[in-house]
Amino acid sequence: MATTITTTALASEEENVSNPYTLQNKESSFLQRTNRFLAQSRPPADKMTCDRYPRVCKTKGGPGPDCCKKQCVNVMTDSLNCGMCGKKCGYFKMCCRGECVNPSTDEKNCGRCNNKCGNGSSCVYGLCSYA
Repeated sequence: MATTITTTALASEEENVSNPYTLQNKESSFLQRTNRFLAQSRPPADKMTCDRYPRVCKTKGGPGPDCCKKQCVNVMTDSLNCGMCGKKCGYFKMCCRGECVNPSTDEKNCGRCNNKCGNGSSCVYGLCSYA
């Protein structure tokens, strides 16, 4: 009896393979049902903004945890939103820990954020002890 079941199962698979139209219809109807289900379970991508869904910004690998003007940013490092939304750093300045600094002359952020010059040295042109 087991042999009969196996033979029957193989015969039905062979019919599907020999008639690709039947197989294609089954796959496309599955995809249509799946896509329709997925479309109903979440909002469209253009409507998933952080002002409506704040958790969007908290995702791993995202641009930042803060929401400014419907965009995820990091206010600790973003020069267009430094420290708070809409606060722009001036020309030649960058955002380090939420403050606008000039990396060419800042002793605590010389050349880059958190690069502190040692005792007795100064920051000139973004280099400690330039001379």
